[in-house]
Amino acid sequence: MRFTSALKTVAIGFALYASSGAALAQGGGRSAEETKKEEAAVRAEQAAKQLGLDPASRLPSATVPVDPQNVWDLDLSSGGRVRIQLRPDIAPTHVERIKELTRQGFYNGLKFHRVIPGFMAQGGDPKGDGTGGSTLPDLKAEFNPMPHLRGTVSMARAQSDDSANSQFFIVFLPRMQLDKKYTVFGRVIDGMQYVDAIHQGEPPADPTLILQASIESDGKPPVTALPTPPAPPAPSIIAPPVKKPAPAKKPAAPKKK
Repeated sequence: MRFTSALKTVAIGFALYASSGAALAQGGGRSAEETKKEEAAVRAEQAAKQLGLDPASRLPSATVPVDPQNVWDLDLSSGGRVRIQLRPDIAPTHVERIKELTRQGFYNGLKFHRVIPGFMAQGGDPKGDGTGGSTLPDLKAEFNPMPHLRGTVSMARAQSDDSANSQFFIVFLPRMQLDKKYTVFGRVIDGMQYVDAIHQGEPPADPTLILQASIESDGKPPVTALPTPPAPPAPSIIAPPVKKPAPAKKPAAPKKK
């Protein structure tokens, strides 16, 4: 009986040791899966801090459903229509400005004044030299985590973060160094080949023009040329009648007495 009791005591001791060892191996009772989740949460928080975001906030979706009310159509003189998906979910004030100026006809006839191969094409300046803008006030920056990839459309600005107004640029190739320094407000979803065909230069010798900018839900058909201005009235070929001088009156003959 004593021998049997001794064996039971040893067995219980081994069981307690084994269970405590297993607990230590799992980090004090946590499973390996829970540990991985905690590590992933820490990495996500660090990434959010690097992006300058509140760790509790969620990153915006990379893509959203195409809505004609948020598609910006640019008909270019270099050929074809470029369709740009606007993103009011990440830059609502900038998208509203684009829509307002577009419906005013502001962009019609403006040129791409700065086009750098492998970098970007910039337009939207009524002066055509990079120093102009609309009569509306400048916009407060809406920097967001969306990257500057091929086809990204972003607002140009001066030195101040809050100086964007009407000028924009379309990126030819990824330029991540621009991220969170310029407000991304859309991306080309169709017609990138026409963006590639924009004439290059700073400024281009023969700049590409925006023939028409429109919001797709407005239903404007594409245009292929600027409207011809009305011709000045032709000069009349009918000469006005020449007035003949009145004949001089002959002096009256004296009466005979």
